[in-house]
Amino acid sequence: MLLIILFALEPIQATPALSEPLQDGDFCNRLKVTGTGTFEVGVSVKDRTIALEYSNFMYGDGDLEMDTGTVEAQRATSIPAEDNGSSMLLNLWEGSRITYRGETPMIGMKYIHSKAFWGGIGAEITESYSVTEMDREDASTFASTDPTAYTTDPKKLEELLKASQVHMVGISTRNSFNGTWQTDAHMHKMFSKDIKAHEMFNGTFEVEKTITFRESPAAEEKHTGCYGIDC
Repeated sequence: MLLIILFALEPIQATPALSEPLQDGDFCNRLKVTGTGTFEVGVSVKDRTIALEYSNFMYGDGDLEMDTGTVEAQRATSIPAEDNGSSMLLNLWEGSRITYRGETPMIGMKYIHSKAFWGGIGAEITESYSVTEMDREDASTFASTDPTAYTTDPKKLEELLKASQVHMVGISTRNSFNGTWQTDAHMHKMFSKDIKAHEMFNGTFEVEKTITFRESPAAEEKHTGCYGIDC
């Protein structure tokens, strides 16, 4: 089963890109593990500077193979990534490969939110599962800042603008499981837009899914000093 959902907002309603701080703060977490037994794994990030709320946790008791990494940065140029051969500039990237088998269900939840109160676009995605078997590859992507603030070189500026993903919230997964798996996505723009998406599967399934909210603020039109005046 293939599920692909893409959402984009009209430029007239676009949220301005957030300014990047001169002094960057970043976070990196990498874990690779193979074994049998009980486990708990979790990462949580709240960063008002880039309007990000993110959490990802799982726990279980069984046979586990996992290779996962999370990188978060307040300047998008700190996390270059690739998507179908095209470069992207992100403020958050998370990717994992997981295989699990056990009599006790493995329970997990992922939440990613571009918080409107902090300057984001108000988009949020939640993924949750309770499974006795799972093979999956997944990735989470988030961008909210303007990567062009600290360059004046025209060529470099063009490259940064082409790679910028502002604003963007997304997850993608290839997932084979026995149990329950669910996703919910929501985006709300006051007085103008309300989007919701929901899927739930209970049983034995194979799913490929991509869901992305993306908003590209339109560049401000530049005018001469005589604009609107007969001079």
